[in-house]
Amino acid sequence: MNNYEYIIASLPVLRLDDLKAGRGLAEKLLGEIRSQLSERDNALLDFLLLSYDPDQLNADFYKRALAHRNRYVREWFAFDLDLRNATVDYLNESLGREKGQDQILLEGREEAEFPERAKAETVLHGDDILDRERGLDELRWQKIDEINLMEYFNMEVILGFICKLKIIDRWLQLDPESGRAMFRKLVEDIRSTYDNKKQNITI
Repeated sequence: MNNYEYIIASLPVLRLDDLKAGRGLAEKLLGEIRSQLSERDNALLDFLLLSYDPDQLNADFYKRALAHRNRYVREWFAFDLDLRNATVDYLNESLGREKGQDQILLEGREEAEFPERAKAETVLHGDDILDRERGLDELRWQKIDEINLMEYFNMEVILGFICKLKIIDRWLQLDPESGRAMFRKLVEDIRSTYDNKKQNITI
């Protein structure tokens, strides 16, 4: 049985000495997390990580994700699909391409709500490329927090942490200072969340 509380409580400790590692940070921490997870949870993590391989991001993948047994996976990939489609829609419009081209449109989701659409469109219509990328990642970060708002010491929190870690890893390559700032924020968020939730549980 996984000791999620121990894994989550130890995350900041695992990370702090590795900040200057830059590239490879995510892989190192993923290895440390994996070593403490069960076979079943490692399989769940494998599925999450498929989304970081562009060749895997097709209609079949999203169908599986949106029907997944894990709530975090379902909600995260519903958001991810909507955000990706909004981004492609913006690119199609900007480049004068046919509407709907290269989008992943799943049957049955034609009327699905995308609460973050207005924020995403505002970010996408910004002038600076890095600001657009940063804005989209801020939306992703906020969504992770929203999904796990009421979660405590479980696999959903670990999956959210890993999604944030992948965001940080990308920024350590694109813009190291931004990556380090995000990393510090993640450490602070994990610490404060752990302390607050631990206190609420023991009261």
